[in-house]
Amino acid sequence: MLELKEIYKTYNPGTVSEHKLFEGLSLTIGDGSFVSVVGSNGSGKTSLLNLICGTIPADRGQILIGSQDITKQKDYVRHRIVGRVYQDPARGTCPSMTILENLALADNKGRHYSLGRCVNRNRTGAYREMLAPLGLGLEDKLHTKVGTLSGGQRQALAMLMATMTPIDFLILDEHTAALDPKTAEVIMELTDQIVRAKQVTTIMVTHNLRYAVSYGDRILMMHEGQVILDKEGEEKEQLDTDSIMDIFNRISVECGN
Repeated sequence: MLELKEIYKTYNPGTVSEHKLFEGLSLTIGDGSFVSVVGSNGSGKTSLLNLICGTIPADRGQILIGSQDITKQKDYVRHRIVGRVYQDPARGTCPSMTILENLALADNKGRHYSLGRCVNRNRTGAYREMLAPLGLGLEDKLHTKVGTLSGGQRQALAMLMATMTPIDFLILDEHTAALDPKTAEVIMELTDQIVRAKQVTTIMVTHNLRYAVSYGDRILMMHEGQVILDKEGEEKEQLDTDSIMDIFNRISVECGN
């Protein structure tokens, strides 16, 4: 279980551009949940992910995984149990390395490195078996440099790499936003398959309201650093994109846009 307790976060404190984003944010996410997070730009979606991953520190409050306080834990330590897929397909892979080398790096996540070779050739067959179900032909391109792949192929590879080793949380940071509509659908179907198969707790930030409604078992809407909508289970199933858009429009009118 992930808990955020009374989180405070201010950007550029003491300057003319000071922005108080979170003022006492509290949130609990149960094990095995697939949570979609929506909201307008600046609502705090990505900051929420960065706090969980340790990319930015909280000014005050606690972040707990189970009973362990990870509030001050470094990001590279958290990454042993957290997999993250970014909006930019280039951020989750090494473009100058081959698919085989990328998978080998991901396979060794959390382990100690030595001066020996990273790639274990005995794992090649296993890598092919992992890639084949993606349906993108990557199993026949193990020696191809990742930088030559399409955005969809790279994002699919990034998804696989993020979940190769056992993790407690999968963080999806608008991971379909940079893809064309057809490829985005493929990646979302792949996402759903991986989340279900591995039963990993997942938090997905997205601007695609249809994806937010169709996938996962819980939806959060954020606005100005607060959770203004929280529906799960049957309540979430009753939502549709029109009802979510109505809330967006109402907020927009209230803000004078």
